Amino acid sequence: MKVQRRAALTMFLGCTLLLLSACGGTNGNSAGKAAAGNDGGQNTEAAAPNQTESPELQKVKIVLDWSPNTNHTGLYVAREQGFFAEEGLDAEILLPGSGGAEAMVASGEVPFGVSVQENVTQSRLQGVPLVSIAAVIQHNTSGFAAPVAKNIKSPKDFEGKAYGGWGSPVEKAVIQSIMDLQGADVDKVKFLNIGDADYFTAVKRDIDFAWIFYAWTGVEAELRGEPLDMLYVKDFSEQLDYYTPVLVTNEKTIKEDPELVKAFMRAVSKGYQYSIDHPDEAAQILLKAVPELDKDLVVASQKWLSPKYQDDAARWGEQKREVWQNYSDWMHERGLLEKPLDVDAAFTNEFLPSE
Repeated sequence: MKVQRRAALTMFLGCTLLLLSACGGTNGNSAGKAAAGNDGGQNTEAAAPNQTESPELQKVKIVLDWSPNTNHTGLYVAREQGFFAEEGLDAEILLPGSGGAEAMVASGEVPFGVSVQENVTQSRLQGVPLVSIAAVIQHNTSGFAAPVAKNIKSPKDFEGKAYGGWGSPVEKAVIQSIMDLQGADVDKVKFLNIGDADYFTAVKRDIDFAWIFYAWTGVEAELRGEPLDMLYVKDFSEQLDYYTPVLVTNEKTIKEDPELVKAFMRAVSKGYQYSIDHPDEAAQILLKAVPELDKDLVVASQKWLSPKYQDDAARWGEQKREVWQNYSDWMHERGLLEKPLDVDAAFTNEFLPSE
């Protein structure tokens, strides 16, 4: 499966076009790409049937950024364990429509969704009223991966090698950024657009390395007995240790129904805390909701990822201003943003439970 590689690393130019077109005539626009395999933009349920609808519960929709995976486990746990119901909510988890999760949230079609810091940053500068309300994972778990036989041990080793991606300006900017630190020449890297090609097939046939999330593709490599050399981007630059993914809402929901946001975050926080404390049980809940997922991969991925949800933060979901500032400054320095980001408007910890 390739769900996490593009879930956090969507195209900036393509995103801009989508956000300008997908939400025309609404209260906002958004970046992001639709998940492959959804029903032509339909808001397809991304899991098993919901809990029995109750007239006492307020229905609330949550749109994923991509196909269900262990980034999303806390949402499914919160539903299955009744944490949403305890807050008076009947949660429905959806796949993104053709305009992407961000477009659906920004327009008010759904109040909550999953995104990434880079998309929120880009969207805010396009006038899109997205606000990040929680960091799903505390540190960036993405990086450049290559089979050990490729002998790529550092960014300097990218020279003379073929990189497989999807043609986004951010890809070359990140690669150049970490190569510059070692005096390496990014022009000696061959960039190939492989789209949605399977990573394991591509590195045997067309490319030498690609940008992946270890929690999914890296863990899958372990299960396949195909060891990787993994260069995490955060290890080369503090500016690249950004939040991916994040939970988002829109400014209108925050202004008009802050109690809904608080209730949502109380339930979701319990869901991710359960996933931290009980990774095996959480994996089974995700598999029950989405039985087509690979069981061994989900169990192993959940075990690897669960301690990284909160990591060194004081509580799950907490976001630091310097993380938002550092990454937006990097984007601006690299020509990916036309102007600096108003960081304080892009995220908030206001709705996280205090205990």
